[in-house]
Amino acid sequence: MKSSLLVTLSLVVVLGGCGAIRDSRLNPFNWFGRSAPVEQVLLPTTAAEDPRALVDEVLSLDIEAFPGGAIIRAEGRTPVQGYWDAELVARPIEKEGVLIYDFRVLPPISATDVNTPRSRQVAVAVSLSDIKLEGTSQIIVQGARNARAVRR
Repeated sequence: MKSSLLVTLSLVVVLGGCGAIRDSRLNPFNWFGRSAPVEQVLLPTTAAEDPRALVDEVLSLDIEAFPGGAIIRAEGRTPVQGYWDAELVARPIEKEGVLIYDFRVLPPISATDVNTPRSRQVAVAVSLSDIKLEGTSQIIVQGARNARAVRR
């Protein structure tokens, strides 16, 4: 009887301590919060610009931590079906603690249907190391009509 009471009390104390870690920076799930809409960052275009267009609208932005880094995952919606070769392209911005990515896609080769919004969604991801994320406090992914950001 005493041993089961001791085990129960030990479990209560240990699991109670987990609540403090849940909201701390030690928990990798708290490194970045939920994405929110932000204003786009405009830069002058150069001749060596990527020929792909920006995705019409960025729908979601998520950061998933893994040992050694994180995965930036974004979903966007195109005006019609058939867009391909999607990629998050880093912008050369020298802003302290901010990483900015353009969500770029190639348009369809031939005419395609508009169809449902779900059928026009495109997903893309990029992996970043802990070294790249070390001084980062905000990540922005921008499309043609909007941008989304997550903050630490």
